[in-house]
Amino acid sequence: MEGRERKGYAWAISAGITAALAAISAKLFTSQFVRFSMVILFNATMWGCYVNSLKALSSLQATVTNFATNFLSSGLAGFFLFEEALSFQA
Repeated sequence: MEGRERKGYAWAISAGITAALAAISAKLFTSQFVRFSMVILFNATMWGCYVNSLKALSSLQATVTNFATNFLSSGLAGFFLFEEALSFQA
């Protein structure tokens, strides 16, 4: 994997993690102002990372990597931080 593509995947993973952090901050903070501020901050950061990933990867690669990272990070955060049950059934 060449350096440009590697950076693209790093940006896409960063976008997925910051998207998960937006969801986590929406559940974690009790103050409405802090909650909305953190969600806006993390979403703006996520879009910046996602746009940078699109510069190095195809839109499919960037989107799938971003989605998968967000999905896994959100699920793990729900399990470990909020003690939500994870089911293998849909």
